[in-house]
Parts: sequence; structure tokens; C-alpha cells
Amino acid sequence: MTRRVDLNIMDDLAEALTQIVGVDHTYVGNAISDDYAHDEALTATAQMPAAVVQPSTTAEVAALLRLAVELGVAVTARGSGTGLSGACTPTAGGMVVSFERMNTIIEIDEENHVAVVQPGVTLAELDAAVAPHHLIYPVFPGEYGASLGGNVATNAGGMRAVKYGVTRHHVIGLEAVLASGETIRTGGKLVKTSTGYDLTQLLIGSEGTLAFVTEATLKLYPRADFQATVLAPFSSIDAVTTAVPRVVASGVGPLILEYIDMTTMSAMTSHFGFDLGIPADVKDSAFAYLVVMMEGHDAERLEADVARLAEQLTELGAIDVYVLPPPAANALIEGREKAFWLAKANGADDIVDVVVPRAAIPEFMTNVAELAAATSSWIAGCGHAGDGNVHLGIFQPDAEVRERLLHSLFAAGMSLGGAISGEHGLGTEKQRYFLELEDPVKIDLMRRIKTAFDPHGILNPGKIFG
Repeated sequence: MTRRVDLNIMDDLAEALTQIVGVDHTYVGNAISDDYAHDEALTATAQMPAAVVQPSTTAEVAALLRLAVELGVAVTARGSGTGLSGACTPTAGGMVVSFERMNTIIEIDEENHVAVVQPGVTLAELDAAVAPHHLIYPVFPGEYGASLGGNVATNAGGMRAVKYGVTRHHVIGLEAVLASGETIRTGGKLVKTSTGYDLTQLLIGSEGTLAFVTEATLKLYPRADFQATVLAPFSSIDAVTTAVPRVVASGVGPLILEYIDMTTMSAMTSHFGFDLGIPADVKDSAFAYLVVMMEGHDAERLEADVARLAEQLTELGAIDVYVLPPPAANALIEGREKAFWLAKANGADDIVDVVVPRAAIPEFMTNVAELAAATSSWIAGCGHAGDGNVHLGIFQPDAEVRERLLHSLFAAGMSLGGAISGEHGLGTEKQRYFLELEDPVKIDLMRRIKTAFDPHGILNPGKIFG
């Protein structure tokens, strides 16, 4: 159990930290920026740490964790702070280990199609580095300023998951520092292994509660030369979500398959100032939109697939089908990527990302509408329809009513074979629903795993388990 940190311990801590990372990379008291007190979760309470350190090597991270155990200080890892669940909110009296200085792309291996990176490397930096090699790292959770370490910690997903999956499908090796200060390596440049427990996968999505990742080996893919984006308005969300599994089953292999309700679409086009060229009468009759982006290495084949998709969408009940020109397509995708910021700007009280089996989306959305009406709430949204990950902006200012609503939403998703979060994680903000709704046997097993990795409880305490 992490004990309360008194002033003498803090004096000892500050002095010891400067010995490890240097005085220029140690911050205490008023020198700590407010940015380190929170991530982007709408409901999380900011908490200033006692110290922030910026290590530059794995050895320094190991020394920091050994010190934390010695002094009984809680430690929270931080990447770019773009998370949405409060997972990197510090503990009072604790230390933040910020990985912004560990931002080196160690290797781009073209023969094995992998990149080896430190945790502070951002998605934008990695993309710029692999593009000249005509390669791509396909995970894109909507924020290119996000760090790879943060993506690994939260198992980030995004719009491209319908084709490429999420972070855990592309991380094949890790270097990580345990709470004891010991360093381990898992996996490597291997496409498969069946040698004992898969510690790589165990660490991915653990939100910094088991170990601190200091290096990741990532799978890369050939970068497609051509893209096309199709927009199809439908008269109801049910019609859109019913069409989704049919599109996936058709074999066209969409890169992106998103639904956007009419409220969100209207807000996006107005807020970001782009025009998709949709006639007024179609806008008036459209209740929701399906966005399908496709990619390919052959222009003629891609064109044929788009034509086949347009025909299929018409048969599935689309009001019309539009192949967007590149500027409009780019504006739409960028607007969709910023949907969280749009909801925040419009006063959303919370953002959730329930995930259900793809074919269960129509039933889940019916439940959402019923729960919104029963609680006098407004729920708007869009989602990664291709993988069943529904993102909902919750507009309900009464905290007690909102808590009951969220409990019911998560319970409805889980009853359909889903989960509380598809990619945002639990952090501090969704943990109570996880503890109330998840199988207690599974939770107990997870607690024992946590204890095995972190017997002193110093790694990001208060996350996932409360």
C-alpha cells in the first residue's frame, strides 16, 4: 500500500530525482505545469503531483521506480496526455514519469516491416519517418499528437480498426521496466510465438498499472497509393447500422466504416466550415450517414470496388450515394477525427465508447434511444460502425442521473456481448461501472496479476480497480 508522503520524504525525493535525471528535468511544487494534472477526460478531477521527471533512458526509468519503491511514492506514466478516461491523472503526493524526452525512432526495418520506437514518439513523427519508405503504421485513434507509449498503455484503436485492428494487433515486442526496477523484453521481430505466457499482450492496455513501457516494436504495412471515400445518407440510424455487416461481408475491405448521426454531421459541417455538396432535400430526409473509405494499390480495381459498393448501398436503402472529391473527403474525415473536441465545445457532459458485436449495433442503438428518453438526456454520436465501437456524447448535467444512465448504457452493451470501452480504457472515470458490472472472478484474477507485477502498489494506483 502506498503511504502518505510527508515533507521529509518529499525533500529526499526531490534531491534523489535530480541525481537520476538532472535538475533541468526535475520539477516540483510550483514549477509543475498544470498540463501534468490531467488528461482529456471530461469528468476527471485534475490532481497536481508532487514531482514530474523526464527520463531519457531505460536505466533512468528503472532507477526512478526503484526509488519510488524505497520511498513508497506512487508513480504515474504519461505520454502526450490525450487519453479520455483519466488514466494518467496523477496521485496526490505522487510522481509523474513523463516520456517526452524518450522520443527516438530507434529503427525502421524495411525487410521485416517493423519499427522500433521509444514511448515518447508520436504517431505524427512515426508516420513522417515511415512514409519515405512507402510504409505505414495503421493505428490512428484520431489524434496524431498521441504518443506510442500512451497508445500501448490504452490499446488505442480508431477508425482504421475495421481493416487493421487495434494497437495490440500491431505491437509484437516490448521493453518494459517493472516496479522493482528490473527490465524485461517481450516478443521481438517475430510474427508468431508459442513460448509461454504472452507478456506483450498482457502489458498492452494495462494503463501503466503493471509496468512502464520504454520501447515498442511495431508492425508496418505497405502504404496504399489510392483512396476513395463514399458517403451514403440513410433515413434512420437503424438502416445505417443494419447495412454495416452487409458491407463488411461483401469483401470490399473498407479502411474506414463510420456512422455519423444527423446532429453530429450538422455540427461538424457548421463548426469546421466544409460543404459536402449534399442537396438540401437529401439533408432534410437523412437521419444518419455511413462513411466508407477504401484504399488500394491499383486505381482501376479501387474504382470497380467503389462502384460495387455504391450499388450495394443503394440496394440497402441509402437515400443516395456520393463519391466525395479528395478535398471534401479529407475535410469529412478530419471533422470526424475531431468529433470529441466538437462534443466538448458544445457542452457534452461525458463521452463514452461502448463496443458491441457489429451485428448488435441496431439493438444497442434502440436501447440508447430508450434510455435517453427515460432520463430526459440528449445523446448524440458517431462511431466505428465497422467494429461495433459506438461513441456517444452524453448531455445530462445532473451527475446522479448521468451516472444511472451510464450504468444502464454499459449494462445494455454488455448484455449484447459487448464491453464498457472499446478503446478509451477505464482509468478513473469508468472503473466504477467495470467493478459493478464485470464478472467478480475475472476482477479478482486481474487484481492478483496486478499484485504479482506491482506488490508495493506504486504503479498508477487508483486506476482500473479504484
